[in-house]
This record gives sequence, structure tokens and C-alpha cells, in this order.
Amino acid sequence: MKKQKPSYLDFNSEGYSWKPDIDYRAHPELYRVGKGEQGVLICEPYKSEIGPYWRFKTVEIAEESSEKIFRMFKEYLKNDEFVGADMSRKYLQMGYTRARRYYNYKGGKKYDKENGYTILERGNGDPEKAKSASVFYDKWKEAEADLQYAEMKKRWKQQKG
Repeated sequence: MKKQKPSYLDFNSEGYSWKPDIDYRAHPELYRVGKGEQGVLICEPYKSEIGPYWRFKTVEIAEESSEKIFRMFKEYLKNDEFVGADMSRKYLQMGYTRARRYYNYKGGKKYDKENGYTILERGNGDPEKAKSASVFYDKWKEAEADLQYAEMKKRWKQQKG
């Protein structure tokens, strides 16, 4: 098995762009888009608003969850609240990536902590999670394709990063 130390072991919270003590609704200018899902489990109040609806245990739960989060995404756009829309998009993306992790690895565990963080064998996870991942993938891509969101994201990145 390949040795690869997980990035969370040497996580530098001081250098991380997202801080748990910032209210990003009150101070959206401090928000950075970043890559992928960065900041999704930190940025308040969005983490508390969106996170409780983020579920992927079964296809039915994933469908309900992704629909709710997508409705929130649209509501944030309607309210011209880019940070909320981007965070919703990140939760949809994370629904896909986490469900895939649970499909690829039993119990969602990729690394063997007891053996120097070697990567565990793939393919012994839950097949239901592949279907859940597909549900989230479709909603994630729908959010990214939204023209209003794409324009807001482009402007945000040019102006704020």
C-alpha cells in the first residue's frame, strides 16, 4: 500500500484563509472562494444553516438533502448573497466527494492510522454510496452551471480572491 500522509495531520490553521470566529454574513469581504470544498466546515453562519441538511446515507436521503441544499443555493442567489451560494455549492460538492469516499473505502476511512497512514484498499465500501454520490454530483454541476452564480463567482474572485 502507498504511504501518503493525510494533509490534516500538518494542518496550519494560522495560515488557513477561513476562520471559525468570523461571521461571514456580517463580513463577506473576508471570504475567499478557494479550491474545491475549502472552508466548508468552518464558515459561519453558513455551516450551521446548510450543514444540518447535508446527508448521503441512502439515495433517498441524498436526493432530499441535495434538493434542500440546492434550494438554499437558489435562495442565497436571489438574496445576492454570494458567500451562502458558494458555501451551498461546496456542500453539494462535498456530498459527492464524501459519498464516493464511503463507496471506495469501507467505513469511509482512506488511511490506516495504525500503519503509518498507508492508503487502505479501495473497492470494499458501500455500493449505495455510489448512487448517493451521483445524486450530489448532478446537483453540484447544476449549481456550477448557474449563470448568475458563475458571474458572481467570477466577479468575487477578481475583486476579493
